[in-house]
Amino acid sequence: MKKAIFALLLIGLVGFSVVASGCIGGGGGGKTSTTSSSPTKTSTEASGTGTTTQSPSQTATSGQGYKGAIAIVYDVGGRGDLSFNDMAYLGASKAAKDFNLQLVELQSSSEDDYYKNLETLAKEKKYALIIAVGFMMTESVEAISKKYPDQKFAIVDGDVYDRPNVMSIKFKENEGSALAGALAALIAANDNKNKVGIVLGMEIPVLYKFEAGYRFGVKWAEDYYKQKQGKDVSIDVIYQYTGSFNDAAKGKAAADAQLQDGAWVIYQVAGGTGLGVFNAVQEYLKSHGDKKMGPPFAIGVDSAQDWIKPGVIIASMMKRVDVGVYNAVKAALDGSFKGGALELGLKEGGVKLSTVDDVMTMFNSLPEDRQKDKLKELGFNSKDELRQFLENTRKQVPDWIWQAVDELQQKIISGEIKVPAPTNKDGIEKIRSAGTWQEMEQLAG
Repeated sequence: MKKAIFALLLIGLVGFSVVASGCIGGGGGGKTSTTSSSPTKTSTEASGTGTTTQSPSQTATSGQGYKGAIAIVYDVGGRGDLSFNDMAYLGASKAAKDFNLQLVELQSSSEDDYYKNLETLAKEKKYALIIAVGFMMTESVEAISKKYPDQKFAIVDGDVYDRPNVMSIKFKENEGSALAGALAALIAANDNKNKVGIVLGMEIPVLYKFEAGYRFGVKWAEDYYKQKQGKDVSIDVIYQYTGSFNDAAKGKAAADAQLQDGAWVIYQVAGGTGLGVFNAVQEYLKSHGDKKMGPPFAIGVDSAQDWIKPGVIIASMMKRVDVGVYNAVKAALDGSFKGGALELGLKEGGVKLSTVDDVMTMFNSLPEDRQKDKLKELGFNSKDELRQFLENTRKQVPDWIWQAVDELQQKIISGEIKVPAPTNKDGIEKIRSAGTWQEMEQLAG
């Protein structure tokens, strides 16, 4: 049912996935496989869904041998979240295509599936790398990697540092989120508003990094605004953890409440749940003069989500999970694989704020028929119209604000400014109680 709700949004991204991998495995809740080396498309691919379901035993009959295949285990929510899991898939499918590998995918319906999905793959002893998508699989990866020490694993956002056969792909979400916070706060201050929001998924360590970075950027923006405009401003951050990454209704409810409370920009950090944030902002604009563009605005996460609802999403904090996954596969193949952390921040291109070019690059990657369907859905006659609309949306924000965000980015990259990255309750509480970005910076360690 959830996938049906998002069917129109998924057409574009899944259409691109078909081209990238040939024969795609997806689906809701079962175990699935996909073979990038096969040019044959299933009947469902022709209709745009691109899914084919097979049993684990069928995935073991490749015949390509060890290092001829890679595998990926998705977190709950899975493919189609237009966010975290989808970005992991894009990185894996690109690696499969570039290195002529079979790609096998398994979907986790619940947390109980993590261990058995990983073991199903590990015992086949045929994969150059098994990729686990998400912090929640940390314990399972740690256990399975000990049981199968000759199998290489990579985990996105997990903390498995004591296993030579496990690479932990980490991101400095705090850095990218600081840019999102600065953008949100400066937009609010410029419009004489004093609140911004953030809607998050489950309360886990990696999301504390998002929240901390966002709060840091807001405080930095207060300081910058005073220097730029000569006025004191105080921007409150309204936050809510929804406890889910795949419930758009919860995301919408949280965003509705924040908008009613005065939030002028809302950052979604909740995967599929965050799609509800976009719906809430769009409805708010419609009910206030039938506006096609904000403010108020939403800020997307993980991928360049601006195209999902142009005019509603001012920018996205891109977390390049695809880059991390691709690099991990490459390392497993070329012999440079090492256990421990591979961490990517602003300097390494692992996180960034989306640009119009980022959004259009993603859109242009779609098959022509998918592009036409999406343009029709969005109400545009051409890609040029879409680009122009995105550019006009950004023009609702003064140039000096974009320049300020770029200034913060450069200072973070150079090391002049350090953004805290708490990963526990005590750490985030200290960030929440800090009065200035300088106080927060002292907590960066």
